[in-house]
Amino acid sequence: MSDNVKVSVNHLTKKFGDLLVLNDVSFEVMDGDLLCVVGPTGCGKTTFLNSLVNIYQITSGEILLDGKQVNTKEQNIAYIFQGDSTMPWLTVEENVRFGLNLKKISSGEKKERVEKYLDIVGLTKYRNYYPKQLSASMLQRVSISRAFATEPELLLMDEPYGQLDIELRFKLEDELVKLWEMTKTTVIFITHNIEEAVYLGNKIMVLTNKPTTVKETLVNDLPRPRDIASPKFVELRNQVTELIRWW
Repeated sequence: MSDNVKVSVNHLTKKFGDLLVLNDVSFEVMDGDLLCVVGPTGCGKTTFLNSLVNIYQITSGEILLDGKQVNTKEQNIAYIFQGDSTMPWLTVEENVRFGLNLKKISSGEKKERVEKYLDIVGLTKYRNYYPKQLSASMLQRVSISRAFATEPELLLMDEPYGQLDIELRFKLEDELVKLWEMTKTTVIFITHNIEEAVYLGNKIMVLTNKPTTVKETLVNDLPRPRDIASPKFVELRNQVTELIRWW
């Protein structure tokens, strides 16, 4: 894992009118990290991601990607939202190719990437299906493969598996880990599920209740594939749970 700083957040503050949501947030994400961000319900995790990509204009502070101000027009950032973000009028293959059509790459490379990521997430035989013909977990696979096909320098994921049942969630988490290990993409993954954070992240950042700041960042060096029943897994899960308690 590289020690280069990929994302640097310095004194990030975000207010909505008089409501202080993010309060002087500072941290660094290293190149190749899979950082899981957890915190109390309603603490502003989504506001934090939206601030990262300038959906929300920050009140003060700065967010740097590779030492430069974040600019989504110039930098290759992918964002997977909560729920389904596929385009219903496009087939699975066309959805995966969509982001590539916006980039200056050859048709041969586009084809190669689409084939590669359809195969990795097990959607090759569904390439000509439309979103309305797919299950919720398959729709999320489309979103994941579309994001990774652009080979982003930073991938943001906002509780992408929150609406899925446990079995489907674990399958998609395993696919994400496989893609992350293969591509070494830097990932910031927002979740309210502590077990998911411990299962996925090589680092876990715990946020406080509003006004939100960073409470603690833990290094998670548990071996992969991770065993959710192992004593060390349970110990780390309990540690994160205690950190999130704010009452």
